[in-house]
Amino acid sequence: MTAAETGTSLPPDQLDALLTVLDLVRSGEASTRPELGRRSGLGRTVITQRVGQLIESGLVEEGSLGPSTGGRAPRQLRFRSEAGAVLVAELGATSIGVGVTDLAGRLLHHSERPWDIAAGPEASLQQVETSFDELRAMPGVPEVWGIGIGVPGPVEIATGRPTSPPIMPGWDGYPVRDRLSAQYGVPVCVDNEVNAMALGEHRAGLGRGERDLVYLKLGTGIGAGLISGGRPHRGAKGCAGDVGHVAVVDDTEVVCRCGNVGCLEALAGGAALARDGTAAATGGRSALLAERLAEQGGLEARDVARAAEYGDPVSIELLSRSGRLVGMMLATLVNIYNPSLVVIGGGVAASGDLLAAVRQAVYGRSLPLATRDLRIARSPLDDRAGLMGAAFMVVDELFSAARIGTWITAGSPVGRPELIA
Repeated sequence: MTAAETGTSLPPDQLDALLTVLDLVRSGEASTRPELGRRSGLGRTVITQRVGQLIESGLVEEGSLGPSTGGRAPRQLRFRSEAGAVLVAELGATSIGVGVTDLAGRLLHHSERPWDIAAGPEASLQQVETSFDELRAMPGVPEVWGIGIGVPGPVEIATGRPTSPPIMPGWDGYPVRDRLSAQYGVPVCVDNEVNAMALGEHRAGLGRGERDLVYLKLGTGIGAGLISGGRPHRGAKGCAGDVGHVAVVDDTEVVCRCGNVGCLEALAGGAALARDGTAAATGGRSALLAERLAEQGGLEARDVARAAEYGDPVSIELLSRSGRLVGMMLATLVNIYNPSLVVIGGGVAASGDLLAAVRQAVYGRSLPLATRDLRIARSPLDDRAGLMGAAFMVVDELFSAARIGTWITAGSPVGRPELIA
């Protein structure tokens, strides 16, 4: 196929070689021309041409001399991650996190503020845009090349629109990607927030080097992000991993926000812990929770976790029950999916009692072969995982074979929001 037929400005053979060289330099697997030759199998002339093209485009630069292997010392090559920036946002049920990264996914600045996602898309995205504008104005922030955003509900990847999200009234079908791309004139990626967290953990956290992992978010709600064969697994329409609405008990007393009963999220999520903790406080079963309730006027899941740390037996039991229910669901997922790593994040994941119960249920109910080398651990990235993952979503798209050839000769994808559409 010709360059015109592929929609790029480069012939396919040049594009393939360019991507190979760029990926090796970006990943740090090769930092000199001789190393590129050994790693890629490309000829010296091809490598020289493609490196020259990447230097001219501003994506790669030459540095100091590297160690000699017998001949002339080669020049070090470095990916210029500072060439552009990515604005990122993670919208949760009760908060909004925003940040800006370089092209390597490193956070340059980030912040978080309380927010109710039920305020709707107009008010929520206005908050995001205000924060984005503040980040763009910060000293040293490069030109913005793209935007990545995660939302707490199913997203149709092809359109960048939330689809029937249970906890996001007014968001169904809202054109999140279209709005942001029109506002900023750059490509925009929209995905479920937990998918972004899984990608962030895979590329920058405990999941580095793992090809099959599960990221489980235990917050106000519960969701899972899947990495399969080193790549995000979203399913046919983008709703893979929506484990919060798996039925774990036949209980008709508690109705989930999705309208069903027996859902894991409604019985074991952060909102459920706050609800059951409040019932224990008002029912006289926990003096410590009653004291907290009187002081604050309301309880959150973190109050139950804090009371458990002080030895409150009711709080310990609530967290243990939540952990058992989560572990039962996770055991089924481990048997079906067979990951090598389960990373648990979110505000509720900080509880040691809950995490211990999750581990006990998973190891006790999963197949021995599935758990032989399985690790279950808390996320070290915490609230940064989703922001970093949102950046990786954008960068991976911009530097993909389907995209890079359409903008590299121009120097950047700025002004090309249609690249991701």
